[in-house]
Amino acid sequence: MSTATTKLRAAMERAAAIRPKVGGFPYLAETLRQAGVTRCRMAVPSNAMLYLTDAGPVVDQGEPLVTGMVDVMAFDREALVTALRADQAGETTFHEFVQGCWKAGVVWYDVDLVARTCTYYGADGDSYTEIYVAVDI
Repeated sequence: MSTATTKLRAAMERAAAIRPKVGGFPYLAETLRQAGVTRCRMAVPSNAMLYLTDAGPVVDQGEPLVTGMVDVMAFDREALVTALRADQAGETTFHEFVQGCWKAGVVWYDVDLVARTCTYYGADGDSYTEIYVAVDI
């Protein structure tokens, strides 16, 4: 296992231990940032997260949401915001959140841990950005 993978795994475990169920994303993000992660990029249909870290890039391949050739839904900002608010309220699992993104037409999203932004993108270039709050850990 590489240094990047070891550091990322340790940060994820730490974040899971301290992250509140409601409003927990900023705690996860700050824990990752403190561990040297600068960006997280999610390819939604394949459920693959790319972490860019100071020790090197790491990919975490989850169970793909789709296989084969499928149509992509049109970007639906309202549906995305609904999925975001449900996740922020602690009402969904991460997998359910990613499914909600997919159903809202999100094909990838980018989390900038330095600027504290999450930007969600549709296939036709539509996007939606949220800024998340800074937290002290």
